[in-house]
Amino acid sequence: MNNDLFQQARAAYAAKDYEGALAAFTRCLQDGSHPLAPGEMGLLYHQIGNCLVKLKDCNEAIQAYTQATADAAYDACGAVNYNLGMAYAALHDYEDAVKHFEIAVSDAKYDTPYKAYTGMGNALLKLGKSAEAGVAFREAALDEGNPDPTKALLNLGVCFMALDRPADAVASYESALQFDMQPDTKNKLYANLGQAYVACGQMQKAVNAFEQAIASKTYYLSDSASVDYQRAIAAVAQGTSEITQVIPSVAADMSGLDVTADGTAVYAEQDPYAYGEQDPYYYADSYGDQPYPASEGSDRFFNASDEELEKWSKGLAKQDRKRRNVGLKFLVVLILLVLVAFGAAVFLYTQGWGYPSQETVAKELLANPEAAVSTVFAKEVDSERAQTMIDPVVADPNAVVNGVDKSMSNSTVYLTAKTEQGGDIQYKVSLVRDMIGWKVSNIEPYFASQN
Repeated sequence: MNNDLFQQARAAYAAKDYEGALAAFTRCLQDGSHPLAPGEMGLLYHQIGNCLVKLKDCNEAIQAYTQATADAAYDACGAVNYNLGMAYAALHDYEDAVKHFEIAVSDAKYDTPYKAYTGMGNALLKLGKSAEAGVAFREAALDEGNPDPTKALLNLGVCFMALDRPADAVASYESALQFDMQPDTKNKLYANLGQAYVACGQMQKAVNAFEQAIASKTYYLSDSASVDYQRAIAAVAQGTSEITQVIPSVAADMSGLDVTADGTAVYAEQDPYAYGEQDPYYYADSYGDQPYPASEGSDRFFNASDEELEKWSKGLAKQDRKRRNVGLKFLVVLILLVLVAFGAAVFLYTQGWGYPSQETVAKELLANPEAAVSTVFAKEVDSERAQTMIDPVVADPNAVVNGVDKSMSNSTVYLTAKTEQGGDIQYKVSLVRDMIGWKVSNIEPYFASQN
């Protein structure tokens, strides 16, 4: 193999010049003056596949990785099949993704099987196979090489909840709490634990878990978790902190950390490792239902009512246990109804509801970028900056919305526009709240494989 050319390709890849790296690796593969040693063909196809992934061409990447696996002398079967699994998952072909993850974990020389087990569990959840996904997440959690088993344990709990085994879910969530983790992960973990406690009838523990989740005031419960929180508070207020009959949680959050509720596959990439230390490959980073960021001057439902709920749940619980009179029960029900109604109204706003919607504003921008400069941009974006942003934008009145990430004050819309030559360009449009509607704060090209 032409080592000088190979080193040039590596340098281009490290500099994120993926087209240059792809061309150099390809020339290295085709250089007849430097015959390839055993295993080098597989290595080159592996690197070519990585470049193609970076260039958002998963179909061609799959072809390259398949060529790499055909080289029996290339000693990285597990890593290449893991990449194949991730590429198939990015194309929503979860059946083939699972097959290659299984090949990866069967390779005794593959030193990070927890990654393949995690990818396998995510793909199986997308296929609705909760039991099989739970087995995969359990293997990921038990892998001694896994530096952060919390994600696998949380997802294992999600599988147990889907299988109507809340007691096992509680055990998984409580096991995860023994490890260090990011604050947003811990908040989601406590929220899921609260729902599992509710399903087990352990209402006081559920209230404690939910309060841990929202204590930092940077994380907001999902709609289903909010309902379970209110049920738990009501039970405690009526003196029934422990319910002997197990009751179902209300539409428990089934999203986990890597598995979104809508089934959309999102894969993040990490920088490649140096050649000779570890072959570069990309893998799914933890995400899911992200906590909505706190907004200055905003009074969210739980921020405004934490003190009131605590006083009500503790003070009225004592009175209810002593007297249990009809008037007090009526008051409890009335307060609950008021809180739920208020929470529902605020919930729509905090979840990004607005008029016009984010999709409408983003499509208006792409339909006629020049005309939209004066209508859709936020007031903090001056006309000169707005013009600079829309100059390279391709106008397409039929742009397709690929996805929307919503929160109360900030949202992101991903769209695909057609060029005059028939090509596709993806854009990421950032929006900020404008009263009940939305305005554009930024637009830029979007490369899914790098985000």
